[in-house]
Formats: sequence, C-alpha cells, structure tokens
Amino acid sequence: MPITKTLERININNRRIINGADADVIQLYPMKHAFAWTAYNVGNSNHWLPTEITMQNDIEQWKSRDVLTDDERKALKTVLGFFTTADSIAANNVVLAFYRHVTSPECRMYLLRQGYEEAIHTHSYQYIVESLGLDEGELFNMYREVDAIYNKDAFILSFNEGIMDPHFKTGTLESDQKFLENIIVFSIIMEGIFFYSSFAVMFGFQRQNKMVGSAEQIQYIMRDESQHLNFGINMINTIKEEQPELWTNDFQDHIIKLVRQGTELEYTFAREVFPKGIFGMNEENFKQYIEYIADRRLVRIGLPEQYHSTNPFPWMSEAIDLNKEKNFFETRVTEYSVGGTLEW
Repeated sequence: MPITKTLERININNRRIINGADADVIQLYPMKHAFAWTAYNVGNSNHWLPTEITMQNDIEQWKSRDVLTDDERKALKTVLGFFTTADSIAANNVVLAFYRHVTSPECRMYLLRQGYEEAIHTHSYQYIVESLGLDEGELFNMYREVDAIYNKDAFILSFNEGIMDPHFKTGTLESDQKFLENIIVFSIIMEGIFFYSSFAVMFGFQRQNKMVGSAEQIQYIMRDESQHLNFGINMINTIKEEQPELWTNDFQDHIIKLVRQGTELEYTFAREVFPKGIFGMNEENFKQYIEYIADRRLVRIGLPEQYHSTNPFPWMSEAIDLNKEKNFFETRVTEYSVGGTLEW
C-alpha cells in the first residue's frame, strides 16, 4: 500500500476494525482497540511448546491393554482426528481472510500472534499422534473420511467462499455482513462450540488420571483458544458498535440459524465419539453441554438463548478457569495472565 507524505496526524476516531484504512494500518499508535493489544501481550506471556510436556505415561497407558477400553480409545482418536486439522483451518482463515481485511493495526498484531498459536496447536496434535505411535495417515485424514468430522469442517469452510476471493473487498453492506458472518462462524461456532465439546472429552480422560500428558497439552490449547474466542467476540461487538447498520434483525436471525446448524452438527459428532458412553459422559449429556455452551456464545454477542440448558459437566467450569494452572514442569501453581480466562 503506498504512503503519502503529510504533516497531518492520524485521527483515532477514524480507526475501524474494517473500513478504516484512512486511519493508517501501519501506524500502531494512537491505539483505539485496546482489547487487541491486551490480548497480544497475554498471548506472549502465556507462550508454551508441546515438547515441554512429557508423554511417557501416556505412551505406557496407550500400549497397555489394561488401562483404556476400546470405547475410550475410539473417543480419543476421534477427538484427535478433529483437532489435527481444525487448527490449520483456523490458521488459514486468520491469515488469508481476517488479516487481509482488518484495518486496525493493534488487531492485526494479535492476529499474527493467533496464527502462530494455531501452528503450535497443530504441532501439539502431531506430537501426541507421533508419541503414541498412532497411524498419522488415519488421524490426519479423518476430516475427509469420517462424516461427523467432514460435515463440521465442510460447514465451516463454506463461509470462506467469497471472502478469500482476491477481488473481495469490504465497504458495502453486503460485503461487510459477509465479513462479520465469517468472524462469527469461526469464533463462535468453530472455536467456541466445536472446540469446546472436544475439550470436554479430553478433560474426561484427565479426571480419570488417563492420558494426562495429552490432556495437559489440550488444557494449554484451551487457554489459548479462550483468548482467541474472547478476541473474536470483542471484534464482533466492536464492529457492531462502529457499524450498527450491519446488525439488522434479518442478520441476527441468520446468525441464530447458523449457530443452531452448528449445534446440530456437533450432536452428530457426539454420536461418533460416544456410541456407548465413557466416564459418565454420553450422547445425551454431551448434547446438553453443547446446547449450554451455544447459549453462552449467543449471549456474549447480544443474541438470545435458544436452548436454556444447564451445564451437565460442572467440572468443566474448573478446567475453564485458567487464572491458575498447574505448572507442568515444576510442582507448583503458576499465576497466568487473566486475559486467557473465558467469560461465561
């Protein structure tokens, strides 16, 4: 983008999440969207790498025929099958869709951090798969071979059609709503519903003292994803404030319909994960949990609850409280930056 020589300073009031190029996308200060800068610094403070977590006990448990049941093995592999490519899909959207159209420099800063974290998550799944000696071809191809995973990913990716077109530009009511729709689908449905139901499965293992190395990595990932979700929600709500004309009644109804579609897809995934049930978790209470978190996401962006379900897994609230987490390399509790906490 060319620059113009001028003595005129940036007017922060002209800065927007989108359609704010006149306020200079290169110059970080003056800063308007402080939530993005906070998220960026929290992400830096919470940096981690999967190889810092030992997988020895997981390897021994996976090799043993006495620790995990066949149903537990199927559940673990199915969840990993979803995770292995989900973060790559999210990263592609951050880099190829969000970043290109966002005109807030501080939001762009965090998007770069988020993209890197998605790469770390994909590394983590590869580390788990490789450590356990799983069939990499089987796990990494599940998104194309297992209907319950394929249908979720195909649904999410369908919202990239158009927005990744090199000729797509924001600046009209239609294109801006298309961009806002994309953020909502990826933040609220992909990261806020699809990811969290799978997190619950992994913490089910952790509660039984099974596959704790894998679960500990997932807990770090959930801390990052909580921040991604909060950032996405902040972007959504800020766009609503900056461009209220986008938030029409028809558009709100459309978003509610999409969230309900995503919730239905997650029901199907629950049946794939829990054909019989494990750890007191089954298709029915998993369905209730999906509805519970879907309502929480809707409320955060100013839309009404659809299901009015209660949380069947109260222990997930403890896992989601990420102000304190075990330091897995020492035997003490470490305070982490509070920006990673998901607001319910």
